[in-house]
Formats: sequence, structure tokens, C-alpha cells
Amino acid sequence: MVKKENPIAEVDEDEEDFDEDEEEEEEEEEPVDSQSRMRDERAKMEGFLRRMSSERVPLRVHDVIIKGNNKTKESLIEAEVQALKTATSVQELLQAATIANARLQKLDIFDSVNVTLDSGPPDLPGTSNVIVEVVESKNPITGDIGIFTKPEARSWSVEGSLKLKNMLGYGDIWDGSLSYGWDQTSEVSTGVALPRFMKLVNPVMARVSLLSQDWLKFSSYKEQAMGLSLGLISTRKHDLAYNLSWRTLTDPSQRASVSVRRQLGHNLLSHLKYTFKIDKRNSPLRPTRGFAFVSTSQIGGLFPDYRSVRFIRQEFDLRYALPLGFARAALNFGVAGGAVFPWGSGFLTTSVSLPDRFFLGGNSSPVCTLGGPTSLLGFKTRGLGPNEPRREIQDKSNNESGSDTCPERDFLGGDLAVTTFADLSFDLPLKVLRDSNIHGHAFACAGSLVKLTENSFRDLSFQKYKDSFRSSAGFGLIVPTKLFRMEVNYCYILRQHEHDRAKTGVQFSFSSPL
Repeated sequence: MVKKENPIAEVDEDEEDFDEDEEEEEEEEEPVDSQSRMRDERAKMEGFLRRMSSERVPLRVHDVIIKGNNKTKESLIEAEVQALKTATSVQELLQAATIANARLQKLDIFDSVNVTLDSGPPDLPGTSNVIVEVVESKNPITGDIGIFTKPEARSWSVEGSLKLKNMLGYGDIWDGSLSYGWDQTSEVSTGVALPRFMKLVNPVMARVSLLSQDWLKFSSYKEQAMGLSLGLISTRKHDLAYNLSWRTLTDPSQRASVSVRRQLGHNLLSHLKYTFKIDKRNSPLRPTRGFAFVSTSQIGGLFPDYRSVRFIRQEFDLRYALPLGFARAALNFGVAGGAVFPWGSGFLTTSVSLPDRFFLGGNSSPVCTLGGPTSLLGFKTRGLGPNEPRREIQDKSNNESGSDTCPERDFLGGDLAVTTFADLSFDLPLKVLRDSNIHGHAFACAGSLVKLTENSFRDLSFQKYKDSFRSSAGFGLIVPTKLFRMEVNYCYILRQHEHDRAKTGVQFSFSSPL
């Protein structure tokens, strides 16, 4: 019997051999094809980049896709990335995506934010889809605590805060803070901040606080205030807030001067405060170029109550940093001023409430304290300006001889304040100090604080105002850190008045740029 061969099997074997040969040829050609595709893609990308740099590339956004918002309301994210939908070119879309990323990060409720640009539907050429992917904070509760000191005032304080983020899903941040200072200030407050409230574009902040300040050592009074503050507008340059507080001034020592005793009691503080700020300096801790300007306006007495204190207060602060071109040297100089006046019937014979006046002194660096006339190196806190002797207390141990103790004085503040300074900073020759940004400086500053209310302006002449200026100069070592700026200075008092609290010698200073 003859066995027939299967032709189909033979054909299959031949086809398998042919397929294997084709696969080997494709494997040999595949590296060549991949390299050519890479070259084509690179050429396309280079051409696209050249086109973007030389001409406007039209493009519109088809859709914005939001991912990862398990708790956060989608409307909040859409409001922050609204500019993406109006982009009409690739350049505008890239710029809008960068701004949207920064705005979402600023909400402080996400661990990460990623904005991706993808191509639109195939049937809609010239479109793009934007994918906004967020990662919500894993731990919505944060807190911190710290101990702070003010060597010039010989005071210590413990401060702590607790924050609860995005509890309602509207980007809301609830916080409570506690500050307790030995012999000076204590504060308990709680508040909430909403990045968008209803249809308002600007964030809204509300805060309830209970404040206690001890000024017995300086002005023989204690201040307690319970109030509510509302932040109405808060942007990079503009800030508008309203404050309503019930304030009480007391004198537990029973030694206050006549002017302070007239201020004791209750009053209602209701004021609107507007701040305009622009800061173009390259650093708030060690500025070497740029300028900064702050203007603060307040009007008090808006609440219709006879106990409401009525005043108008205006402050300004101007700084400028000029690089000198050697050893990272820079000259910082600035001038700050402010005035406060009462308003209403009989305002010419009325005085401004004691806590609302200007006070000068303290060892805080004038380079960092941007906001108004406050600091004057070499002079202690509330250490200059109009003052009165306190009530005398007889010394019982010397009662038989009839001698009395020398009365101390209460500093009353002023209605017109001006400060100015010049600061020359420079690198030190040691490399280890330069690497740590530790540097030296020399400074000079001057300031004046006078009273204008209760018809005092009638007795103020140009010569008297010129004589009211105090001044100091010195040099020191500066140690800047990420949180604060520490200075060790030798201050020499150039000019002071009889009852000023000033001292020539070595002084320590801690300043914060916030």
C-alpha cells in the first residue's frame, strides 16, 4: 500500500518557513525604523518649538478634566482654573496652566497639583484637553508650637496653633491659636478663611479673639480686648479689613500718671483698615537691590455709639536697596512716617485713645520691620516721646526721714511719628561666614515723636520739631536664618532727651520678615 503525502501539510511548512524569514527581516529592520521615528519626532518637536518662539500658535481648550478631588468641591477648582478656558493659543495656555497650578497650591489643601495638556478629540483639530489632577492632604490637621523671646523687652512667650483644612470642601481653613507671654501679651483666637465666598472673587476671613496686653512697665496700663475681625479683600498688593472690639484699659498698680488715668475705662473700637503693599526687593532678610512701599490707612468710629473711639490714622514706609558692586555690599535706606487725629465734634480739644497712638523704640531691625514708624535702635521699647511722671509712692522704710522715691514715668505716645535709617551691609573676609550668609553692617537711624492733639500743635514750631529728633549709630554682626534675622549690635546713642530710655552698648535683636 502506498502512503499519500499530505500537500496541505507541505504548504503549511513552507509558509511557516516563509513567516520565520519575514520575522527575521522585520527584526533586522526594526532598529532602523525606530531610529528614524525618533529622528522624525525630534524634528517635529524642534519645529514646533521654533514655531512657538517665532509666532503665535492658535489653540483652544475643548474641556477641563478634574481628577482626585474626593472631598473638595469641583466648583472651587473650576473657579481657580477659569483662565484655562479662555486661552486662544499654546503660549497663553502654558502661561494659564502655570498660574492655575500656583493658585491651587496656594489654597494649602493639596499635597500636590499636576496640570497636564493633552490633545483634544480627533474630529476637532486645533483643540486641547486640560487635565487637572490634585492629591488632597492626607492629614487635614496640622499644628505647631514655639517659644519666642524679645531681649529688648525682656519678655518670653509661648505660641501654638492648630489648623483644620478643607472640612467643608470649600478650601476652608479653620484655625485656633494661643499665645501666652510672660509679663506682656496673651491672646486666644479662632478663625476661618474661605478662598471664595459665594460670588466674591477675593478670599474672606473671619476671626474672633480675646487679647490681653500688659504695658504696666512702660505706660502703667493693661489692655483687654474682645473682638471680631473680617478680612474683606486680600490680594498680593491690597488688603481691606474691618475690626469691631470692646476694649478695656485698667491700672492694677494704681500708679498711673494723670494722662493715663483719663484714658482708663471702656471704649468701642470699630475701624476699617486698608493696606497697600509692594515689595520688589530681592530678599526680606538681606536685601541688596530693589524697593518696597507700604501705605496703611485707618478710620475708626464707624459704629454709631457714644463710646466708639473716632480717629483717622495714616502711615507709610518706603525702603530702597542699592548694590555697591563689591563684597556683596549694599546700602539700605528708608523713611517711615505716620499721623493720627481724632474726628467729630470738638476734635481740636480731644486726644486720641492711648492704644491707637504711635510709640517708638525697640531693637527690631529697621531693615526687616516694614510697615510704619516703630523701630529705633538703641532705644528701649516705648522708650522715647511725650511722657509724664507716675503717681509718687512714699517709701515706708524712709518714712521718718520724709524722703520719697524718685517717680518713674509713663510714656504716652504721640500723634506724629517719623523715623529714618541707613544701613550698609557687607560680606566678612572669612569664607565659612560668607558660605553661611553671616555678614556685618554699620547703621545710623533717627526718629521723632510729638503730640499734636489737645491744641498742642499751636506750640510746635520748626525749631522745636527739629529738636525732637533722637539718633543713634553703630555696627554689628548679622546671622540670617530661614525664620528670623539675629543681630548682635554695638549701639551708640548720638542724641537723646532727658527722660528717654536709651543705652550705649551691646544689644541683641531678633527680627522676622513676616
